[in-house]
Amino acid sequence: MKGFDLKNELERLKQQDLYRSRRVIESPQGVKITIDGRRVLNFCSNDYLGLANHPQVISTFQQAANKYGVGSGSAHLICGHSLAHHQLEEEIAAFTGRERALLFSTGYMANIGVISALIQQGDEILEDKLNHASLLEGGLLSGATFKRYLHVNTESLQKKINHSKAAKRIIVTDGVFSMDGDFAPLTKLAKIAKQHKSALMVDDAHGFGVLGQKGGGLVEQLALTQTDVPILMGTFGKAFGTAGAFIAGSEDLIETLIQKSRAYVYTTAMPAAIASATSMSLKLLINENWRREKLQALISQFKQGAKQLGLNLMDSTSAIQPILIGDPQKAMALSQHLLELGILVTAIRPPTVAKGQARLRVTFSANHQENDVNSLLSILESVQSL
Repeated sequence: MKGFDLKNELERLKQQDLYRSRRVIESPQGVKITIDGRRVLNFCSNDYLGLANHPQVISTFQQAANKYGVGSGSAHLICGHSLAHHQLEEEIAAFTGRERALLFSTGYMANIGVISALIQQGDEILEDKLNHASLLEGGLLSGATFKRYLHVNTESLQKKINHSKAAKRIIVTDGVFSMDGDFAPLTKLAKIAKQHKSALMVDDAHGFGVLGQKGGGLVEQLALTQTDVPILMGTFGKAFGTAGAFIAGSEDLIETLIQKSRAYVYTTAMPAAIASATSMSLKLLINENWRREKLQALISQFKQGAKQLGLNLMDSTSAIQPILIGDPQKAMALSQHLLELGILVTAIRPPTVAKGQARLRVTFSANHQENDVNSLLSILESVQSL
């Protein structure tokens, strides 16, 4: 392609240890997976509650596929909106304490879709500097004035919003940040949003199902209502173990998205079987509190052991436990060495994280056992000197 030197650009990424490669998984998702015919202990999945390969979820999916077929066949507004989709939306609305919910095929599409539907040129969007790429991209694509405040820094947000002259504003944040594992100060953000008559949108993808007494995420843990957080986004590909996403909020919000969200209107609906499987995941999530309790126990076990080893853990109490390395080459070498020893932990490098912030991103599942955590700690101790 004339003007595109793709080969040299790829070579540059390789030389800087920023080249990305896919691993081919030959088994179901779980705490033990098969790569190249070899079983390894998996510490980099977002299957936080261990539901991705749950027999009841699989059985529900199979039964729904027999009933509805494999593909939805159309967009929701044509003929792709099935009873399974509709029931899941009602269940999610009730579970989150919102008036209504709307399904999207992916979390990325949900974030872009809601932002672009609600704001446009002349409006203003204020986002946490470490928001997920989909939130940042949604803000940029909207055409609104785009401002980023310092990570979890409400003073930085306050200064920026004090100078705002836009008639319509939206504050957007992750709930649990995907690379650092820390929490957004949602209570303070909700207060600032109310003071300045701004909307507040929270992407709680990594908190939904995991945090809160009932698994309602960070917003439930902090007892925040629809009034406090008018726009709530969550995904099903993490704690729920399936796929897709939702936006939950008021009747007017959901109807506006149905009319104006291009990412909703102009795409094929997720398969109805996935919606049915997700309904089963929701039932398990509600009825099996032990999954969240066990997950928290495993996190505490790891944090205590990592502290004793002197590992450079970042400040996180979530299922995401990043070990800061700094240099991408060293992070890659450590990840590869761990894999050779039977442990899968992904190295996260720029541009996903800032320069000098390369890390090993350790994540936990309720299906891990205490011995699994001990094995991880033992091997991390053995590779510290590398």
